[in-house]
Amino acid sequence: MVKNENSITTGVIWKQLLLFFFPILIGTFFQQLYNTVDTIIVGKYVGTQALAAVGTTGTVINLLVGFFIGISSGATVIISQYFGANDRENISKAVHTSIALALVGGLVIMVVGILTSRPILLLMDVPEEILDDAVLYMNIYYAGILANMIYNVGTGILRAIGDSRMPLYVLIACCITNVLLDLLFVVVFRWAVFGVAFATVLSLVISAVLIMIRLMGTKEAYRVELKKIRFDLPILKNVIRIGLPGGLQSVAYSFSNVLVQAAINGFGTTAIAAWSAIGKVDGFVWMIMGAFGISVTTFVGQNFGARCYDRVKKCTRSGLAMCMGAVVSVSALIYVFGAPLLRFFTGDEAVVEIGVDFFHVLVPSYFLFVFIEILSGAIRGAGEALQPMLITCVGVCGLRIVWLFLAVPIWHTMQMVAMNYPVTWVITALVFIVYYYRGKWLDRCIRREHDPNHTTLKKKKVA
Repeated sequence: MVKNENSITTGVIWKQLLLFFFPILIGTFFQQLYNTVDTIIVGKYVGTQALAAVGTTGTVINLLVGFFIGISSGATVIISQYFGANDRENISKAVHTSIALALVGGLVIMVVGILTSRPILLLMDVPEEILDDAVLYMNIYYAGILANMIYNVGTGILRAIGDSRMPLYVLIACCITNVLLDLLFVVVFRWAVFGVAFATVLSLVISAVLIMIRLMGTKEAYRVELKKIRFDLPILKNVIRIGLPGGLQSVAYSFSNVLVQAAINGFGTTAIAAWSAIGKVDGFVWMIMGAFGISVTTFVGQNFGARCYDRVKKCTRSGLAMCMGAVVSVSALIYVFGAPLLRFFTGDEAVVEIGVDFFHVLVPSYFLFVFIEILSGAIRGAGEALQPMLITCVGVCGLRIVWLFLAVPIWHTMQMVAMNYPVTWVITALVFIVYYYRGKWLDRCIRREHDPNHTTLKKKKVA
């Protein structure tokens, strides 16, 4: 029998969910913290132009990275289901398949990213005065992308089997390393944007090494052995079935965000710097929703694999209630203290003013995305990935693109760019609520599980 790391399939749901959630949240906080430190050090010690250069690269990088991480999320779902079903053999195959996917994906992203960084930034109309720094940052980041892929896939494996603590410890080490290297490379050595990028890559390499030590050192079924790293075709097929919609959704998100970034770029360097600072404050809301989303997906996956179907929807309800309470509370703090928070990243009052105006539109609508994050995560955890992807891509990404092309040119203001978020979120949230309660998605997933020709799950959990 495989040891259940966190009693996900037994016990009081909300307590177990919180025990799993908090290490992810704290870990995501440290991840956000070291990204924030990058921004603070660049903004304070290098200047507004460098802050804008680093800030304009994020959406482009996520376009490639997010696609492969989205695909690998299918492995996380599959592993969690096998773990819930106590299927040791397929746990091992799925783990080694996901590591192989990380290696191949990392190499592809590195080559494609370096070749396309400058052309994409030119298409985004990045101002000439920050273009070279932005290209430099992206190329250094892409050169170390393999470590990023190994780290993300490795943490996905650990969370799938119920271990949310080791990723936390790794992120703390990564954060401390990144802060120290930032101070050394930027403040002491004066390496500016190069120093920030190099520090980020080195800290990711350390994270990847620590994750691999954990996976290679265990004696459990999810142990990684270098000689076994290869694609298992039946499992790869299921990973792609679940993960490809997630990858395409990530691409759609990133592409729409590239268009948002391009719209912001049209307002000049000050607006770009403001958008970069907004993203760092905004990130604390997304880390809460993301942590709850990962938790709910893992809980649903393991309970679905264990055929504890009554717990699947109970997990979703608990996650939705707790996530909503947390997001509303943090949103209120950002709305009230937006200006002081922005001043952590810049002393330019013009940047702060733009950021505050943007927050006044964006912050009151954060709660809408809770429905999208939690309900889509639950549905994916049970193995249905195509429908959540279609709803999200059309409702959030598609409508966002329409808004940017039709509304923003008529009312050319930052506030009108910001309005794309509440408009698209309210529509998509309503569709997800209807689909979750009326779509019979769980029945379809159960029928697929019991299909003798379906290879994802065949074993029932041993009591």
